[in-house]
Amino acid sequence: MGSHRRIAPSSGSDRGAVVALGLLSAAATALGAVPAAATPSADTRAEVDRLYREAEKATEAYNAADERADALRRRIAHAQDRIARQQEHVNTMRESLGALAGAQYRSGGYDPSLALLLAEDPDDYLDKASVLDRITLHQAGELKRLRGALRSLAQDRAETAGELGALDRNRRAAAAHKRTVEHKLAQARRLLNSLPAGERAAWDRASRSARADLTGPGGVPASARAAAAVAAARTALGKPYVWGANGPSGFDCSGLTQWSYAQAGVALPRTSQAQRYAGRQIPLSEARPGDLVVYRSDASHVGMYVGNGQVIHAPYPGAPVRYDPVGMMPVSSVTRV
Repeated sequence: MGSHRRIAPSSGSDRGAVVALGLLSAAATALGAVPAAATPSADTRAEVDRLYREAEKATEAYNAADERADALRRRIAHAQDRIARQQEHVNTMRESLGALAGAQYRSGGYDPSLALLLAEDPDDYLDKASVLDRITLHQAGELKRLRGALRSLAQDRAETAGELGALDRNRRAAAAHKRTVEHKLAQARRLLNSLPAGERAAWDRASRSARADLTGPGGVPASARAAAAVAAARTALGKPYVWGANGPSGFDCSGLTQWSYAQAGVALPRTSQAQRYAGRQIPLSEARPGDLVVYRSDASHVGMYVGNGQVIHAPYPGAPVRYDPVGMMPVSSVTRV
C-alpha cells in the first residue's frame, strides 16, 4: 500500500470526510451482486467493465482519505512540538516567579510603607521597588499570555485529534470497501475467464482499440522534466496493479503518474482528481509525451501520454502497467505539468 500516501461535526474537514464516506457507500451499493452463473454474453463483459470502474473510484477515494490522514498527523506533530516549547517557557517563568517570591519572603516580607520608614536610603528603596513592580507585572503578563496560548494550542490539538480519529474511521471504512470490491473483482475475473477464448480476446481488444485524433507534435516532450517522467514510467512497464500503491514495485493509476514525476523532481498530488489540476489543461489534440491524460467525467483514472497515440498507465487489478491507446476510454482532460 502506498504511503503518499490525510471530524468534529462543526469542521469543514468533517464535511469532507462525510462526503467521502458517502461516496464510498454509494459505490458499494452500486456494485451489487455478480451472478454466480452468468451466461457468456455482452452483458457479462459490461458487468466486468462496470466493476472495474467502481473499483477505481473506490481506490481514488481511499487514496484521498489516506492523504488527508497523513496531513493531519503532520499538523498534530507540529502542534505538539509547539505546545512542548511553550510549556517549557511557562515552567521557566514559574520558576522565576517562585524565586522572586522567595527572595521577598526572606527579606522579611515587610509592608511597603513600613519598609520605606525603616530604609536607610528611602530614595534607593523607591527606585528598587519601582523596578521590582515593573518586573513582577511584566512576568505576570507574560505568564498570562503564555497560558492563553497554551490553552488555545491544547484546544487546537484536541480538535485536530478528533478530526484525525474521524478520518481514521473513514479510512477503515474505505479499507473495508476495498475488500468488498476486491471480492467482486475476483468474481468478475472468474466470469471473464468463463468466456470462450474468442470472446475474452474480443473484450480485451474492445478495451484497448479506441483511437484519438492527435495532430500536435506528439513525439516531443513538453519539457525536460516531462521527458524524465516518461523515462521513469517506461521502467514501470510490466509492474503489477496494486491497490493504493505508488511504487516502486506496484502501482495504481495515480500512483504511477505520481511516482514517475517524483523521479523527475516534481511533486504531484496523490489522486487522479487532484492531478487533473496539477498544471495547465490543454486540448487532447496538442498532447505531448509527459502530459497527464485524465479519464471519465469523474476523473477516476489517469495515464501518461507517451506519443504515437499511446499512454502508459496502470489499468486495473490483474493487468500490469502497459501501453494502451489514448482513446481507450472517454478522455475528460489533458494536463501539462
